[in-house]
Amino acid sequence: MDRTELAELLRQARAHIQPRDVGLPAGSRRQVPGLRREEVAQLAGVSVDYVVRLEQARGPRPSTAVLAALARALRLNDENRDLLFQFAGSAPPQAGRINIVVRPSVLRLLDRMVDLPALVISAKGDVLAWNPMAAALLGDFSEWPPAQRNIIWQQFLGTGPRRVALSPAEAQATAVFSVSSLRSARARYPGDPELLRLIGELRSRSRRFEQLWNERRSEPWRSATKSVDHPELGVLVLECDNLLVPDSDQSVIVYSAQPGTPAASALELLRITGTQQFSSRA
Repeated sequence: MDRTELAELLRQARAHIQPRDVGLPAGSRRQVPGLRREEVAQLAGVSVDYVVRLEQARGPRPSTAVLAALARALRLNDENRDLLFQFAGSAPPQAGRINIVVRPSVLRLLDRMVDLPALVISAKGDVLAWNPMAAALLGDFSEWPPAQRNIIWQQFLGTGPRRVALSPAEAQATAVFSVSSLRSARARYPGDPELLRLIGELRSRSRRFEQLWNERRSEPWRSATKSVDHPELGVLVLECDNLLVPDSDQSVIVYSAQPGTPAASALELLRITGTQQFSSRA
């Protein structure tokens, strides 16, 4: 483990990432460019003290799970991700593993979607990136621990409030699609340890998932309308589209509304207010 090089890479990567790049509010009184250590810790699901010790070249050897979480939090490209693993004394992710690094061009696409909620999902349902509008509409994904920052895990094992309101028929179709997508991912990435861990946990802890897994049903993705129950704006009926990024096997999920509709007006209001509460509710 090369603690000095690891610390330098982490400091430089943090300085080059802006809060808006990872779906966080910019806030005020920022004395240095980039993310704060507290924000990196929040995104990676580790303690602030842990990040401080790593950046001061006196931290312990990180696990591969922590390294993957740091790579996602800092939006590292493939080259820098591999350097992160190597400086930490671990082998970089191998070919045949699910890609968890979002291409810079896709991140720029999210940045340009200032009026539409959008997020990037991995082949196994990990929420890899999101824009401020997605956080304002669906909640702050950085509050989920990294191991639970997965829409399929949340669907079957999550206990928090869910803003996407589904009818019984929609919930069933979504569950079948989710299980089918993991089965398909396992066929494409049979040696991915995190995918196998996720499937194993879901099968052992969710009776519903286990039943659907054994039924071997298939439900293709269909772009559809979704009802989002926002705590301030009420129910918004939005169109939800899945845009595939083939070479990385990732998806960009985009929510939108027809111009002139109440939902379009609500999205415009959400763009202005962001994640802040309305004064009438304060």
